[in-house]
Amino acid sequence: MKNILIHKAKIINEGNSFKGSVLIEGEKITKIFKDEVPENILKNAEIIDGEDKWLLPGVIDTHVHFREPGLTAKADFHTESRAAVAGGVTSIMDMPNTDPQTTTMAEIDKKIAIAESKSLVNFSCYLGATNENIDEVVNVDKNKVCGIKVFLGASTGNMRVNDPKVLERIFAESPILVATHNEDEEIISANLKKVKEELGDQPIPISYHEIIRNSDACYKSTSKAIDLATRYGTRLHVLHLTTAKELALFSNKPATEKKITAETCVGYLWFDDNDYERLNAKIKCNPAIKKEKSRVNLLKAIEMGYIDTVATDHAPHLLSEKEGDCLQAVSGFPSIQHSLPMMLNLAKKGNFTREQVVEKMCHNPAKIFNIEKRGFIRKGFFADLVLIEPNYQYTVEQKDLEYKCGWSPMEGATLNYKVCKTFVNGKLVYDEGKIDDSQKGKLLTFTR
Repeated sequence: MKNILIHKAKIINEGNSFKGSVLIEGEKITKIFKDEVPENILKNAEIIDGEDKWLLPGVIDTHVHFREPGLTAKADFHTESRAAVAGGVTSIMDMPNTDPQTTTMAEIDKKIAIAESKSLVNFSCYLGATNENIDEVVNVDKNKVCGIKVFLGASTGNMRVNDPKVLERIFAESPILVATHNEDEEIISANLKKVKEELGDQPIPISYHEIIRNSDACYKSTSKAIDLATRYGTRLHVLHLTTAKELALFSNKPATEKKITAETCVGYLWFDDNDYERLNAKIKCNPAIKKEKSRVNLLKAIEMGYIDTVATDHAPHLLSEKEGDCLQAVSGFPSIQHSLPMMLNLAKKGNFTREQVVEKMCHNPAKIFNIEKRGFIRKGFFADLVLIEPNYQYTVEQKDLEYKCGWSPMEGATLNYKVCKTFVNGKLVYDEGKIDDSQKGKLLTFTR
């Protein structure tokens, strides 16, 4: 097999943008050229023209629900990894609320075997914490598992950990990063009671979702997680931040200087409460999409460094499951195929820089989770790369979706950045709409 040279692209990496070329030999990046490429390399490599295109590290999405095992009517590792490569995502971390739930190393090993046979992208899995599996948490295989997922509030799958002694042991004894879903159930229950009193027997509109699961519920739960992490010195990553109020709990130091870091998801940066009328349950998720003020403040927090990573919380459901009122329609929506173009669009509007997009979606996930040799365009690193055509305007159409569930709240939206090619471990897996299903990703490894 010939070496591959991505030639004369604008490389966006580690805070810089420059015109250059990248040589791929096998699975790895072997040379990065800022000047002219030697003739012998040009002669002996397969040339991919990067002129007028951007070359980025592949996105590492640290928060997905690929629904396998047990929920494969909605999604599976094959279909959703196809969507991932179509969106420039080359590595994912899968959540534990499947069927059965991934709460033991035995179930982790089963899920890894499925991913190895079906996933086009690299992968790892979270071990889900429960009130009963503290021994699994303490003895987790640090080489296979990206983090311990703790639901401090109930969500899809109802894996809430609410035993105070177990929570303290998780935060005190977990040998790896703890990632938390933060919503306070008591506040949510009280809000729901008020809404029912207000509406009586009427169906509860989807727009009430952010009233029931409000900022106070998020703030109280996030404060609790941070208090526990501070007390025990836990490496904590707070997932899917949604509110302006919570931002005050975090610092804007570089990610490598923090023990407590924060994620938000692209949906919270793109949508707000004004979109419920148009999209209804298609944007219902937990935590809820909040008011426009929160979205604006989250965008500022990306730029200022209070938020460290941007993921998707990619959570496919069948459209039939999105029917009904606020209490009946399920929470979650698919987003992995368009998350990178969405973020580049937001950068184009001046919310933050394209270099910060790469920092939040590629570099910082690799740093925070200590992923080995990924997330950067560096010599000796795996060639997980995405080639982008900028200023290419198109409309998201259902016919182009790779999601098994077959829909997206982004349908009809206009984007200005097109994923042209996606390389995973040096292999061209996505090429101008064509996907090579024969290629499979690898289990992520960690330097801990």
